[in-house]
Amino acid sequence: MASPIISAVYHITSFVWYLLLIYLLLDTQYDRAPAGVFVYAGQWKYLTFLNLFLQMIFNGFCILADIQKRAAWILSLRDLFFSVLVFPVSTFVVTAFWLLFTFDRALVYPEDLDKFIPLWVNHAVHTIVLPLVLLELFITPHQYPKRRTGLLILGIASISYLLWVLWIYYAAGAWVYPLLGLFNQTGLVLFFSVSVLLVMLLYLLGEYLTLLVWGLTEKTKEI
Repeated sequence: MASPIISAVYHITSFVWYLLLIYLLLDTQYDRAPAGVFVYAGQWKYLTFLNLFLQMIFNGFCILADIQKRAAWILSLRDLFFSVLVFPVSTFVVTAFWLLFTFDRALVYPEDLDKFIPLWVNHAVHTIVLPLVLLELFITPHQYPKRRTGLLILGIASISYLLWVLWIYYAAGAWVYPLLGLFNQTGLVLFFSVSVLLVMLLYLLGEYLTLLVWGLTEKTKEI
């Protein structure tokens, strides 16, 4: 476990870092909308952006936990955020983005976006987030909830985002990600199902890595 000072500095730095990225993305102005990008819902329609917001909130809880180490509710909230949302969502964003980008970048990140979003920002939101979340796993021991509880909460969050994506399509007449326009109804159901399954597996990966690094805890024994 990192020393209290190192932990506090890391969490404050991370909080400011994610706040900066959120500001930069919200401040991005499109003189001419790139292919596959539309105004409705702004940045809030993208899982990448929602993940940045999630990371900022989480690091805010971590700062409070660093200050109030005896406040059990803050520690519990911090651990719940990390285990159920921060780790699986962050790893999903990085994994899914780079797999699809490598296959065909037009499916998730049209080439015209390079004119509006600097390369370093792209890597900040789609690459650096992974080593940062792994560093958090190694410097802070996080208690995991019962597995069925964690997967239930993550499942609700995942389905909520998918419903948000479907609502945007209904309201704006366009898919958040161009990839989705390639599927028929059956294909969409399969794609969404595989995506939820992948994020569930990443939750289990986070639990496994936590146990590997920090050992078995009382909460994680209660599967």
